Amino acid sequence: MITVTDLKKLHGTHTVLDGVSLTVKRGEVAAVVGPSGGGKSTLIRCLNGLETFQGGRVEVDGLALGPEAVGGTPKATLLALRRKVGMVFQQFNLFPHMTALENVMAGPRYSLGKSRADSEQIARPLLEKVGLAAKADSRPDQLSGGQQQRVAIARALAVNPAVLLFDEPTSALDPQMAADVTAVILTLAKEGQTMVVVTHSPEFMKHAHTVHILERGKLTYSGPPK
Repeated sequence: MITVTDLKKLHGTHTVLDGVSLTVKRGEVAAVVGPSGGGKSTLIRCLNGLETFQGGRVEVDGLALGPEAVGGTPKATLLALRRKVGMVFQQFNLFPHMTALENVMAGPRYSLGKSRADSEQIARPLLEKVGLAAKADSRPDQLSGGQQQRVAIARALAVNPAVLLFDEPTSALDPQMAADVTAVILTLAKEGQTMVVVTHSPEFMKHAHTVHILERGKLTYSGPPK
């Protein structure tokens, strides 16, 4: 499903990722952990083409991303990749002028070209799945942080992604809101959704199939939770 081979990423002269190699199987939940500044967020941003890289190779569900030295990744490949990969950020990044329902409908409407009616048929069950059916008509400023993050998860699911990437999805939330969001993610894990999650949550790490520890840009451990 995901294969990263000898990935190297530089910011100027600073090495952010130094020869990282890992594999995530279909249906697997992979936790990426480690100290701040170790390269975790950069790694998952390389997985969906938000970051370019200087060496190595990334392959996601049959789509290959290349380093800058060979011209990077073609635009058509990036577009195809972003239909296969959903991303949930630390900050919720919802459209402030749209309701929760409209935010979830945005992917099917504008990325997949579906009609408004079809997009709504996709979005409403997803809001119910994350426990927010009653908030369909609420704008982001009428929702708590945890509710906004659950809308963001529903929005990522709306394009039926092969892979979901999470960049510290609970770090901006209080403990109760974080627990609610973690519960949604663990439900997706039980359903077999392939996920890569950057996290500091010991609770989530216990439920991951594989833990990858990144320190100073190097992978120091890949294996089952310790």
